[in-house]
Amino acid sequence: MITEPIVRASTITVWLTQAGADVRARGDYLTQLDAAIGDGDHGINMTRGFDAVDKALAGQGDGVLPGRLLILAGKTLVSTVGGASGPLWGSALRRAGRALGDVEQFDGPQLALALDAAIDAIVELGAAAPGDKTMVDALVPASRALHAELDAGSSLDQALAAAAQAALEGAEATVPMQARKGRASYLGERSIGHQDPGATSAAIILAALARSVGESG
Repeated sequence: MITEPIVRASTITVWLTQAGADVRARGDYLTQLDAAIGDGDHGINMTRGFDAVDKALAGQGDGVLPGRLLILAGKTLVSTVGGASGPLWGSALRRAGRALGDVEQFDGPQLALALDAAIDAIVELGAAAPGDKTMVDALVPASRALHAELDAGSSLDQALAAAAQAALEGAEATVPMQARKGRASYLGERSIGHQDPGATSAAIILAALARSVGESG
């Protein structure tokens, strides 16, 4: 397995900044997806949240630990993102930050465990499982792919690329599902045939993570 400590605070900042840029660029698309089965504001809310995260990160000086940055980003998302996404992503990032603890840099297996911790927080708060047509349908396949690639001896870049692809495929696989959680669940069978916006934004965020680690590693 890859054990070199290659992910640092600067990588976290690059990732969250890139994720915000990607969410911003695809905000209209996310809102369109949400308009079909939700409140129609997912792109707007996520953009607002990442705008606030950018400002929060810009106020941090040198020497801030990666875990602390994730906790800060999580708190910021909770306070600025409307709907369910703020509490869910906020809880996820804070749990991931706490899982990392006070390390200055970390490796692939530690990153995989932090992702697991983030998913656990989402599942606990949202009570969602794979197949419920939520962000979990993108995140769980990503975690499985990340662990499998690292266990097989792949580099972290390769493992994260596989995780990002699994997240994208997981988001696309929500189209034929009937929603069982959130506002979309109120539509019953009418939710079938639409891609879940939360799973889609999760795939966007994980794709940004893969690129950011690759660029800074």
